Amino acid sequence: MKHYLSTLESSMKSGWDRPALCNYRGEIFTNAGLAAEIVKFDLVFSEFGIKKGDKIALCAKNVARWAVSFLAVNAYEAVVVPILADFHPDSVNHLVDHSDSVLLFTDKEIWSRLDVKKMPRLAGAVDIEDFSVLYSAGPGFRAAMEAREELFAKRYPSGITPENFAFKSTDNLSDLAVINYTSGTTSDPKGVMLTYGNISASIQFGHDNIKIFPGDTIVSMLPMAHVYGMAYEFLYPLSGGCAVYYLGKTPAPSLLLKAMQDVHPYMVCTVPLVMEKVYKSSLKPVLSKPLMRVLTAIPGVRNVIFNKVREKLDLAFGGKVRNYIMGGAALNPEVEKCFKRIGLHYTVGYGMTEAAPLLAYEDWRRYVPGSCGKGISCVTVRIDSDDPEHIAGEIQAKGDNIMIGYYKNEEATRAAFTDDGYLRTGDLGIMDADGNIFIKGRSKNMILSANGQNIYPEELEAIVNNQNFVSESVVVDRSGKIVALVYFDQDAIKAAGLDEEAVSDLPEKVRMAANRQLPAYSQIAKVEVVLVPFEKTPKMSIKRFLYK
Repeated sequence: MKHYLSTLESSMKSGWDRPALCNYRGEIFTNAGLAAEIVKFDLVFSEFGIKKGDKIALCAKNVARWAVSFLAVNAYEAVVVPILADFHPDSVNHLVDHSDSVLLFTDKEIWSRLDVKKMPRLAGAVDIEDFSVLYSAGPGFRAAMEAREELFAKRYPSGITPENFAFKSTDNLSDLAVINYTSGTTSDPKGVMLTYGNISASIQFGHDNIKIFPGDTIVSMLPMAHVYGMAYEFLYPLSGGCAVYYLGKTPAPSLLLKAMQDVHPYMVCTVPLVMEKVYKSSLKPVLSKPLMRVLTAIPGVRNVIFNKVREKLDLAFGGKVRNYIMGGAALNPEVEKCFKRIGLHYTVGYGMTEAAPLLAYEDWRRYVPGSCGKGISCVTVRIDSDDPEHIAGEIQAKGDNIMIGYYKNEEATRAAFTDDGYLRTGDLGIMDADGNIFIKGRSKNMILSANGQNIYPEELEAIVNNQNFVSESVVVDRSGKIVALVYFDQDAIKAAGLDEEAVSDLPEKVRMAANRQLPAYSQIAKVEVVLVPFEKTPKMSIKRFLYK
């Protein structure tokens, strides 16, 4: 296995003057500029007395300097603690303290809401916007930061070059590199401990299976504090010679598409929810018109139309996308059928923070619809079932990318692994003879019917979500009755001109239409309307535990 920093070093040297980390319509760091910043922080950390293995937290929105800070800390052999910028301030305080972080990279807005008294180990805080000092517990950290340029000039009097730049150490694959907290709760936080080897295995798989060419570009949409974004919109593309463009806070759809058309990304990493919205707003209205239905039934004409539709979608994302990669949840079957028909270069992968993050993937040319690909090369995936092809069991995994445990939480670590060392994912699935994995749902979400049938809410939700005017849904079990909580698309209702009576009839119409596609044992007893969108995690999965 090759250390990801070795791969990155080679890439930086070969593309020394090319853009590397960029704010869309803002600051740009070339590889040379990135190297200089990494070295400056190395000198500051050394001057201040930061030791190998010390924890340094990073809590800010996606910007180029977030990525610079991550690499500076990781290359110094300190441990990065990424914390999502939209966590509650109390949670940020708690996670900085729980992780034993001695420094914090953040921004003025977040810092103004934090309480330094709740972070007693913190020796200093840095503003991610300009690397100025927000806080210094004593004079030492501020003095070291203010000496950055002087220290750098002394070390490199003639400037930094590809010949005199090198990362500190790349023989530390088994050392802790990142503590990634999976939630912002303050009760029993799970800090996933990932080693340099875990991250490197994941990055190497990306390079071996999703080709990058020097000069490629990508738009970072996912939060980098989540390992999906950190690995596949930052470390993997950057170390392949790709320039990464950041949008800052979550942008409006119009700005996102404008950025796509300006940057021309080679790949789009996203979650199914985003692509399902694209389908509902752009593809379905066109393809469901009576004339289009007639034309797409004619073999020769069908291909011409589908190719045009795909080309139009590709152009909306910049025109150079070679791969659309989705993860974090299942893709709605109706949406997937459409993507397959138009020949979109899409695939759905599967992973989790504990796997840094990838467990399963398949190239779009070989991807089997409904699956989440095959177990990746650095991991062994198995189904805990007597008949893995037909009877769902827990998906379990062991490999180079699997975490070493949860930080300061031995009980949770023990519970996360089987006796023979496989990670318990908590997900249920089956695996066909070719190794394709089909996820049925989360084990804790599964509903057991009165006659012993396993009901997977995710499968019911996919059907409910296909009904007219439904935006999203959550299926729950109430005393043996299946209830679908539904949030309706208010814009679609308004555009259709539905009156009050028609709107009041929608829940029952949705229930009846969905039940016509469901077996008797999983019939929906009631559709209940929710008035606001469901709360979601940073990777846009619905927070199911909030709904009963």
